[in-house]
Amino acid sequence: MPLFKTSNQKAQKLLRKDFANEKELQHFVETNLEELFGIRFLASEYSTNHGGRIDSLGLDENNSPVIIEYKWGENSAIINQGLFYLDWLVDHIAEFQLLVQKKIAQDVEVDTGSPRLILIAASYSKFDEYAINRMAENIEMWSYNQYPDLFELKLVASSQAKKVENGKKVTKVNYDSYSVEDQLEGKSEKVKELFNELQERILAFDSEGMIEELARKMYIAYRTNKNFVYLNFRSDRILVDVAMVVEHITSLDASDPAKVRDMRAIGHHGAGYTRYELSSLDQLDEAVALIRESYEQTK
Repeated sequence: MPLFKTSNQKAQKLLRKDFANEKELQHFVETNLEELFGIRFLASEYSTNHGGRIDSLGLDENNSPVIIEYKWGENSAIINQGLFYLDWLVDHIAEFQLLVQKKIAQDVEVDTGSPRLILIAASYSKFDEYAINRMAENIEMWSYNQYPDLFELKLVASSQAKKVENGKKVTKVNYDSYSVEDQLEGKSEKVKELFNELQERILAFDSEGMIEELARKMYIAYRTNKNFVYLNFRSDRILVDVAMVVEHITSLDASDPAKVRDMRAIGHHGAGYTRYELSSLDQLDEAVALIRESYEQTK
């Protein structure tokens, strides 16, 4: 779909330009990996003893390993390459953990049960999309458009290991099987009601269904290209951690300590920067407004 620049009620079509080659695309993504996907960069062209090099390695907001492969041209074997490297990862988790300790921090605990494969290309064939929809693996297919001073990302297709019906598992990855039901087990009816209302309204932010719900051991996260909120459950309330710093919040009075809490210097589950405690349906509109603000900043 074309993009237009407007000035004084006049529209001017922007001419798409591409990167000179795959390496230029890769360098751009790696340089901006945290802003584009919320992923911390670990390595480029990482050598494997299986043969070949992984284009980019990273660690996401959930501390899950991420393999990124780039496609250049129509005959690329990008999906098979990515699956090949997922198998390498299973056999070399200790090596990956050492890389994380060296590049990020000694105390980072890697979530080895939810590795991701991200594919990035200007376009895909219908056969590519069909292929990943038949696989029971965590795979995301992203397309991009580049214009002068503009870079656009779009999620073309994705599959989650636990959600693919009749999907075929093609790697050795043993994916974790945490679910929303696991998080709600043993919680009060009050908390369940709060979550059901919150879940419905969060997923309604995007009518095209591009918001993903991710159940982890300690929380539920929602993301587009990046996580924008984490929900931690307590006996009588839900801790809503958004991916926004306090200083940038405009949807409520963030200067009121009774409203939100700055979590940047406090240990907690997930990577949210600001916490809102939801304990009654009367607070729902306020909580949803805060979450939407975080969503708008990441979509």
